[in-house]
Amino acid sequence: MKRIGVLTSGGDSPGMNACIRAVVRSAISSGYEVYGIKRGYEGLIDGDIEKLVTSSVADIIHRGGTILQTARSERFMTEDGLNKAIESLKKCEIDKLVVIGGDGSLRGAKKLAEMGISVVGLPGTIDNDLAYTDMTIGFDTAVNTALHAIGNIRDTSSSHGRITIIEVMGRACGDIALYAGLAGGAETILVPEVDTDVDEMCQKLITGMHRGKKHSLIVRAEGVKISSEDLAKLIYEKTGLETKVVVLGYIQRGGSPTAIDRILASRMGIHAVELLNEENVHKAVGIRGDDIFSMDIDEALNANKSNHVDFMKYCDILC
Repeated sequence: MKRIGVLTSGGDSPGMNACIRAVVRSAISSGYEVYGIKRGYEGLIDGDIEKLVTSSVADIIHRGGTILQTARSERFMTEDGLNKAIESLKKCEIDKLVVIGGDGSLRGAKKLAEMGISVVGLPGTIDNDLAYTDMTIGFDTAVNTALHAIGNIRDTSSSHGRITIIEVMGRACGDIALYAGLAGGAETILVPEVDTDVDEMCQKLITGMHRGKKHSLIVRAEGVKISSEDLAKLIYEKTGLETKVVVLGYIQRGGSPTAIDRILASRMGIHAVELLNEENVHKAVGIRGDDIFSMDIDEALNANKSNHVDFMKYCDILC
């Protein structure tokens, strides 16, 4: 019997369960046995593996997080850890693997591919920081979660006539800030890909105040060099305007995935199994426009992101 393994690795993202469900059910319909690997690469090293059947993934498409759990694994980055992971796969007679996760997870998948395992990587991360694909699984949900919070904060910011800095996640990628800030009508959006001009931003705030603006929202990506707290102090020093900080944090990772994320995850999961019907597969799956595609993992990891300049132009016009 042919066997496929599936794991989720790194930070969890809404839609991972929908992806697991698609992998399991499409693989079973293609004649495979499917094995779920718990806690990502950590669980693979420890041999924490169990057989999954159709009912194992019932009633999970709407759930956030991952039923397989996840972890970051320093052990996997060592030669000993990698060898133990390979041993676990061989012991369970698994020679095909689906890895759902972000940049680090795909780099781990590449290591397994170099050891002779057929691997397909699926982009599961709220950060949208994998440049080869237009969208990652979980990004749309995280943006909508942040957008909902921005709407709530706008109400209290307006009531008190203050400036509010809203810090969103994304590590070194500013996409959550860009999309949520643009959709939420923020006055200023700060991302790590574009240098922050505090003086220019403060002048914009003062100009807005002079024309009768009662409050302002600043959406700041967590990877921006100047911290939210230091930025708030600088704004107060330069403008005299009361400035508060709200850090959204891990609420952006949780919650029921949007329809867009559920469908994206399902399509990618099915495509991964179709790829694994072939031998010696070392692919990453992505989406361009409305088309699901695959490319070599190496090529995917070396792609460059380029949409920030265009988005910042929109922000300059609309904010």
